[in-house]
Amino acid sequence: MITKGAEPNSLTQHRAQAHSDYDNYARKDDLRVALVGEQRGLCCYCTGRIRAVSTAMKIEHWQCQATYPRQQLDYGNLLGACLGGEGKSPDEQHCDTRKANCDLKWNPANIAHVIENRVYFTSDGHIRSPDPEFDRQLDEVLNLNIAILRNNRKSILDVIANWWKNTPNARQKVQPKIDHIVSAAEHSQFSPVTVSYLRQKLGGAAR
Repeated sequence: MITKGAEPNSLTQHRAQAHSDYDNYARKDDLRVALVGEQRGLCCYCTGRIRAVSTAMKIEHWQCQATYPRQQLDYGNLLGACLGGEGKSPDEQHCDTRKANCDLKWNPANIAHVIENRVYFTSDGHIRSPDPEFDRQLDEVLNLNIAILRNNRKSILDVIANWWKNTPNARQKVQPKIDHIVSAAEHSQFSPVTVSYLRQKLGGAAR
């Protein structure tokens, strides 16, 4: 889950001006820094690496500007996303690039949506949801199960599964390991996969 922080002062000031919109907001670099910081350097959807420059991330409107123009300057609606295969074929695109103007049922930055309870990861690296509608959106809207993302997640799962198997008294060390990962100023790519696996072990569940 993404915990939203304070919005940049420049966004607050811009929104208070007459005829303000997203396109005429000149200080988007302020947004990039804020979004990457609160997301600990990870894309809001695939949790790959993003950086606070236009060549390494996109500013995503969870509710798109075309359909929800009143939300275009609402900081709670803004997320940091990876480039998502921009310029590649549609089958290779993912995250915001693939999503375009489509709607999503759950917002990873809305605390009420409890996104960590909406998704899980299978041993082969797929991201799935017990909610059929959202499960379809993960596949068709965000395209999060393409081979490159699935393989990246599987690599992470293989590493943490090996740690679990070969660490003496691993269960006693799970919570400190989760705390260490979650508290890091910058998260490792796909670290939510590790945290999800460890939390399943704490709860005695495994998929």
